[in-house]
Order: sequence, then structure tokens, then C-alpha cells
Amino acid sequence: MTAVSPSLETITGVRQELTVVVPVRLLRTPDWAEGPFPFELGSRRTDTATRATYFAPASARVLYGAPGRPRRWYRSASVVHNGLHLIGMELLRTATARNPEHALAVLHFTVYRPLLPVVRAIAGRVVTDGDAATLTGPLDPGELLAGIAVVTSGAGTFAIARPYTIAFLTPESEHSPALRAGREGPLPATADRWLWQLASRSNPADFPLAPETSAAELSSAVRISADWSALVLRQGAAFLGHRADAGDGDFYEFGALHSRTVYLDALLLGSLQRDHIDELTDELSDVFDTTQLARRVAMLERNIAVFRSTYWRQHLTAHGPANELLLAFQQQHRLPDRFGEILAEAADYSRLVQTQESQQISGALGILTILGLPLGTALGILQVIGDESLSHLLVALGLSVAATATVLATRYGRLVLSSLRRGSRL
Repeated sequence: MTAVSPSLETITGVRQELTVVVPVRLLRTPDWAEGPFPFELGSRRTDTATRATYFAPASARVLYGAPGRPRRWYRSASVVHNGLHLIGMELLRTATARNPEHALAVLHFTVYRPLLPVVRAIAGRVVTDGDAATLTGPLDPGELLAGIAVVTSGAGTFAIARPYTIAFLTPESEHSPALRAGREGPLPATADRWLWQLASRSNPADFPLAPETSAAELSSAVRISADWSALVLRQGAAFLGHRADAGDGDFYEFGALHSRTVYLDALLLGSLQRDHIDELTDELSDVFDTTQLARRVAMLERNIAVFRSTYWRQHLTAHGPANELLLAFQQQHRLPDRFGEILAEAADYSRLVQTQESQQISGALGILTILGLPLGTALGILQVIGDESLSHLLVALGLSVAATATVLATRYGRLVLSSLRRGSRL
């Protein structure tokens, strides 16, 4: 008799960690400890100094701040509710030009019941009353951050439909759908299906993968090693072990640590990039909603330059998996394509401003020519003939004005005046 494979909705892994990322608006600078949450494993402590060694200096400053300019704070916690244990919280300031109070709140949980129903509930796919209470009561982000930050509502530049989740699960020996055939044997097809369910926060009934596209959908899985894989999607990411977890002392302790620290930070950097690109897109959409086009385009170009030098990284570390996770996040949100479109559109606006400024300069030169030529000619004639009569000078000025008015009434004169009027609206 063939054994029935366990369903991911009913299993509890040996190790289940969950990180929830929520966009918030800071009300004040937190009075928490500065830096990222310092998880510990043996003698290893993942504080700012340790984690900064994994990243390029520019990326480290974005993620952790600099001396005298903190960007990140943490606080330990211990709240148990409905099978979830909150162990700590973080706040990362992610200010933008238009939203200086923008930040990301990070909640770290250990989960003691089946993990898939938990992430499905966070995604709004509620089946039972118990699942509906996942992030409510003592685990409500709004309550946990009361007086420090307000959770961003569902209608803003940085609003997302649901919190972003990063799930980590290691299997037991009977969880065969996730296990390799031997230490370095092939993975069963069900392993990536489990990975997809955890990252997409859905079961086959919620989101059945089409057989024609499933291979392409799952091809972006990152094989960190033979022991575990990761998958990054738009609304969530997941890490899944592929051999039985032996418990205390197993390598998966280190894997869980990395998923909460270095790999989390790679995804946070991707979130910052996405939010800034969203804001730049908004700026582009209303660039013509002002009469000061040149000033608006100059400010837009400055904001693009700041974003490019500060946040836009596609290779943030010498450690491969973190780069792969960042690139996967960027591809899910089409960030390289979107940023390329922003650069092209901004270049078009810059050329438009340059063209209008050239027209304004040409118009000004034309006006000087129209005004100066008749007057200069008249005065030159009087000087040559030695005529110093005031009446003759006034006649010459009158004729110059008449000649100027006549020229301005011509097609050329109207073009000059039109170019000046267009330029004055820059």
C-alpha cells in the first residue's frame, strides 16, 4: 500500500522561522538600541560590525546607517500568541524626498504550528478563526509600534496589500516531498511546489500553477546548497530545507541565522529600491503639473542621481546567494526595466527643457536684433552727418519704434514673441 505524502498545510517543521516586513510612517526617532537585531549563534553575534562585512560600504550605510546618522533600531520582545512567538522587532528608516518619515518595520517570529496556514492568513487567505487572529491582539503591528510608528494604509506610494513575509522551514525525515534522494541526489518535483506555496502564501486551491508555465515559475529558485533552496516572489520569500533536520547543532541553525540577517537585508535593500522607483515614477507622472518645468526636471534629475548613487545596487556583496536573492527580487518587480524607463523618460524631459531654453535664448537675441538694428542705424546716420538736433533725434527714435513694430508684425517677429512666451512658462 502506497503511503500518502503529507500536505504542507498539516506539517510542522523541525525549525520554523518567520519574518514579517510592514511599511510604516515614523512618528519619532525610536528610543530602541541602534543597529540591526543582533541574533547570536555560539560565539557569533550578527551586529552591525559583523553584517557590514558582507556588504559593499554604500549598501551597508543604507541598511545600517553611519556613525552619528543611525537608520536602524531594534528591540527584543517575547510575546506568544496563537502558536507564534515574537522574539524581536526592527525599524529601518527608508526616507525619500517626498516621504521623509517612511520606514520598514521588521517582526521576527518563531512558529510552533503548521507554517503554511500562518502565511496564508497574513496574505488574507483565511480558513479558520484561529488563522484569522495571526497578526491581531498582542501581535498587531499597530499596537506593537504604538507611539513610534503608524502602519501605512492601503492607499499610498509605499502601500502593499499585505505584509511581506520571509518563511524558513526545515523538514523531518517523514517529510519526503521536500527531501533529496540521498545527500546530493535529485530533488523531487514536490520540493519546489512546497517552496512555491510558502513564498506565494497559497495552497493549490488558492493558486493552482498551470502545468504549461510551472517550470518557468519555479526556475527562479535559488539553490543555496544541496541542503536548502530559496524562492523570492512579489509578496513573499521562502527558504526550505532538503534533508532531515537533526535538531540542535545542525547546520540549519546557521541557515536560519542567515535567513534572518544577511538574506533578509538583501531583500530589504530590494524593498528600498522598489519604493524609491515607485516615488520616481510618481514624480515623472506629474512633471507637467506645474508652470516651472525646468525647475521640476532639475529636481527630478537630482533625485534620480541620489537614488542611483545611494540605493541602486545589483551586486551588493561578494557572497553569491545574497546577490541572487536581490536580483530575484528586482526581477519580480521589474526594477531594472522600470529604472531604465525612468532614465529614458527623464532624458526626454531634459531635452525638452533644453529645446525650450534654446528657443528662449534665440527669441531674446531676435528681440535685441529687432529693437537694436533700426535704432542703431538711425543713430549711426545722425552721427555720420554730424546732426546734433534734438528734434531730429526724436524723429529718429520714432522711426525706429515704427520700424520695430512693423518687423514684430511680420511672421518672423511673431515667431520671436511666441518663443519668448513659451520660454517664460518654463
